[in-house]
Amino acid sequence: MKIILLGPPGSGKGTQAAFLQKEFGLAKLSTGDMLRAAASADTDFGRQLKSLMASGKLVDDELMIALIRDRIEHDDCVNGFILDGFPRTLAQAEALDIMLREEGKSLDHVIELEVDDAILVGRISGRFACAKCGEGYHDDYKRPQKGGVCDNCGAGEFTRRDDDRADTVAKRLEAYHLQTAPLLPFYDGVGILASVDGMAEMEEVRTQIKAILGK
Repeated sequence: MKIILLGPPGSGKGTQAAFLQKEFGLAKLSTGDMLRAAASADTDFGRQLKSLMASGKLVDDELMIALIRDRIEHDDCVNGFILDGFPRTLAQAEALDIMLREEGKSLDHVIELEVDDAILVGRISGRFACAKCGEGYHDDYKRPQKGGVCDNCGAGEFTRRDDDRADTVAKRLEAYHLQTAPLLPFYDGVGILASVDGMAEMEEVRTQIKAILGK
């Protein structure tokens, strides 16, 4: 199976991708992880990527497609793969489609995790973690049992990620919807788009995804 998971930050894509990876033996292809791995390799391509990333420039679509083309030939992709974080734009989706056809492959499913933006902002912006051990907490759903003290290690300092601030999350969601909106009719037209309730409990989301996959 070859699958794309679509969903904004905090929608649970990573969690569901990890489940599919374990359940069906699929390779989880995160473009961020692939870029870092390729940039660390002592190859012409790796050095090119490293130079681009060091200069703060965006990796263009052609390079990304070349990276994915190489990655899907690895042995761990024999049962298929899950793309998480790519494509983000219609141009990338079209380029990916062309590349896969050239390789004699095609996508089987594109699964969108639908979310309520307002609830998602609260879900993400309420997150904080122990500064010492990294144990995760939430203002509403999981507070330390003793105020100001980590349940796991007993430390008394906590941190919040800058990109989890409500205003930052709202901007990331806006950017996601602007970029991703054109992908939905594109994949719907191919007949491989399906949506699940990304706001449901994790197990319910898994059940919905397995139903789409016919498993």
